[in-house]
Amino acid sequence: MSQYFSIHPQNPQQRLIAQAAEIIRDGGVIAYPTDSSYALGCHLGDKAAQERIRAIRGVDDSHHFTLVCRNLAEIATYAKVDNSQFRLLKANTPGSYTFILQASREVPRRLQHPKRSTIGLRVPDHAVTLALLEELNEPLLSMTLQLPGDDEPLNQAWEIRERLERQVDLIIDAGACDVLPTTVIDLTGETPVLTRRGKGDPAPFGLEEE
Repeated sequence: MSQYFSIHPQNPQQRLIAQAAEIIRDGGVIAYPTDSSYALGCHLGDKAAQERIRAIRGVDDSHHFTLVCRNLAEIATYAKVDNSQFRLLKANTPGSYTFILQASREVPRRLQHPKRSTIGLRVPDHAVTLALLEELNEPLLSMTLQLPGDDEPLNQAWEIRERLERQVDLIIDAGACDVLPTTVIDLTGETPVLTRRGKGDPAPFGLEEE
């Protein structure tokens, strides 16, 4: 049975944030709100928790995890970022984007794309998520909470509780999220490439939906 925390979306209760961080450090898998849809998260170094998330999502090793970061400085620790990439990131974070970048040496091989050595990173614009990241003092390993067979991600904590109560350790209820995932922008090439159209507008990257 998972724990269930109701946390204020703008002024998160620090006591509950600290408890959530402890659950993550202890190997727990959580369902938590973001500025796009709800997501699944676990500790960066926990391989078993990572595999639990893959099992819940029904995805294989080729599916990117995302490192959810507090700020640009944290992104630059885990990815190789040149000046032009940095300018794009600075102008569009925090926000509902996931950026595909070349992974740095700080990223374990098992978290990288097996063929491309890339990693997805983002800085969310959600008070609860940012408070949790601050408490953890490191990125959260994350994946959109979209279950096998569903057409879109889950965006209501009560529904997550009904469907995943025995598969996750904590559900954070901070109200309804969007039903859209992040927009995924691949920044590994000469020009940005739109990989997935989601909540974030691709126009700032000179992109339009295909």
